[in-house]
Amino acid sequence: MTERPPTPKMKSRKSDAEDRPRIGAPRRIADLMPAIGAAAFRKFGFVQSSIVTRWAEIVGPHYAAISEPESIRFPVGKKAGGTLQLTVMSGHAPMIQHVLPDIVERVNRFFGYAAVARVAMKQGMVQAREPERPPPPVNLKPIPVELGDSLRDIGDPELRAVLESLAQGLANSSGLPKIS
Repeated sequence: MTERPPTPKMKSRKSDAEDRPRIGAPRRIADLMPAIGAAAFRKFGFVQSSIVTRWAEIVGPHYAAISEPESIRFPVGKKAGGTLQLTVMSGHAPMIQHVLPDIVERVNRFFGYAAVARVAMKQGMVQAREPERPPPPVNLKPIPVELGDSLRDIGDPELRAVLESLAQGLANSSGLPKIS
């Protein structure tokens, strides 16, 4: 007795929704994600991860111990002339202020173009980061003499280094790999 019979108004809404054709085709999530990610990166001033991990190489270990990059904000529609936001340990801001032109020059040299035009600083805690270095290989045998002589004739130093490491890898192996 408490239930009401459906009204004609409710029936028409449901049937109208079912009868209408779909206007837009379904879209993949991958098509939507770049727009979502770009908005978030613009909002938070995304820093290229290599500038954060290689900050000690860019500015030197002394300045890296007391400062770290937080973000780079570019003008709308541009990828040059941005503002680098630095976090500097308390009490070190005047010293960093004097070397800002050098820091801007080093960061731009790292990027390869004039990416940063100015620097904004704020005081805060800086986390000490150790440079990431792979551990040295263990128990390397010397390169066989017959391979070493032929590698010395190669003029390109990068190619020679790659071939020497390949020769060392072959010399350190104990025969053909076993397939089980």
